[in-house]
Amino acid sequence: MASPVPPASRRGAAAKSSSGPGRPKDLGKRAAILEAAKRLFARDGFGGASMDQIAAEAGVSKLTVYSHFGDKEALFTEAVRAKCEEMLPDDLFDLELKGSLRQQLRVIAQAFFALISSDEAISTHRMMLVPGNIDDNLKRVFWQAGPQRTHDAFASFLQARVEAGELEIADVGRAAEQFFSLVKGELHGQMMCGLCDRPGRGDVDSHLDATVDFFLRGYAPR
Repeated sequence: MASPVPPASRRGAAAKSSSGPGRPKDLGKRAAILEAAKRLFARDGFGGASMDQIAAEAGVSKLTVYSHFGDKEALFTEAVRAKCEEMLPDDLFDLELKGSLRQQLRVIAQAFFALISSDEAISTHRMMLVPGNIDDNLKRVFWQAGPQRTHDAFASFLQARVEAGELEIADVGRAAEQFFSLVKGELHGQMMCGLCDRPGRGDVDSHLDATVDFFLRGYAPR
């Protein structure tokens, strides 16, 4: 079973501890650096985006970038985490999500599909697939800051639903993997291969409705 997602206070402390030496003096500059990093890493990859380019795009000095984030790897980690939190905020998995369980799963599925089908996510995943484009350590950094964070939070959500008697799941970690794989489906694979543009709203809605219904049939209490 996946470990529960840590409280927000601990996540915040962890983020601060990884953001380089000293306390950030200007949160506006920090936000500008993160926005520039998200754009350039997605467009040019980790190796192609330089700290000089990120600083210029953010309108700050390179020294300011280093003072906020320490090094390029830490900035990449924060950029991935920031993008995931922007599209899949922590409160999306709040145990007090409104509506029926099906409605809650539908909201989560929609947010996840919107994240993985965004231009930034498609570009980043394609970058990861090119041999030699990024080393194994950075692949792990990406996985832990993005997919693993989402998986752990959703597994905790499922565990709460199991304890409430709404679902019957022996392995919530595996169930979380299955759910997100179903949400990706063939649509995401076609987008990754460049075989189709962003699918229409009707196609996405039909796909997500079928995904949630299938998942619930598999894990409904016997």
